[in-house]
Amino acid sequence: MAAVRDAFISGILLLTPLLVTIWAFYKIISLVGGTFRPIIFYRAPSAPSTLVDLGLDVASTLIILVGITILGFISRDVFGRFFVRVAERFVLSIPGVGAVYVSVKQIVDTFGSSSRHQFSKVVLVEFPRKGCWAMGFLTNRSQGEAQRRTGREVWTVFIPTTPNPTGGYVLFLPPEEIVELDMSIGEGMKMIISGGAFIPSSHPAA
Repeated sequence: MAAVRDAFISGILLLTPLLVTIWAFYKIISLVGGTFRPIIFYRAPSAPSTLVDLGLDVASTLIILVGITILGFISRDVFGRFFVRVAERFVLSIPGVGAVYVSVKQIVDTFGSSSRHQFSKVVLVEFPRKGCWAMGFLTNRSQGEAQRRTGREVWTVFIPTTPNPTGGYVLFLPPEEIVELDMSIGEGMKMIISGGAFIPSSHPAA
């Protein structure tokens, strides 16, 4: 019985990630496709069919994804950027909506793919006092006026705030006071934005 129980638990553990993934994709397709299906496709209500509805949801989702991709290509042109700026000004002029849009845009711009390349390493530093550790990102090792003025080698570390990572502190610290971590930049971002609720798996040092 113990062997049967262990085998059953092993099977559950193997199937759970797959089932959760399928469930998540089904919910996304049902939400996106189900929302836009009546707009994209007309179907008479007299012949209900779950299979047909699912197919229309998938087709609607694909059409939306293609449309978003085309919009991304258009936004790269001068003509497209002009309309993006006009649309942003219109959104910003709406009371309440503009403030939410600015906050979300700041988060996206701060941790977008282009900005993420500026972060070279996830680090720990003692901040704001000795014995209290804060997580941040190593942004620069190059020398500048800060090093000339202090007369020693200092690296630049950005300490974002939680849960809004668009604000934070820029610290200039000597290398020996910086503890470099093995987690990826994406894992560090998730941990900071979640307020520590997300804990990435441990990466043993090479």
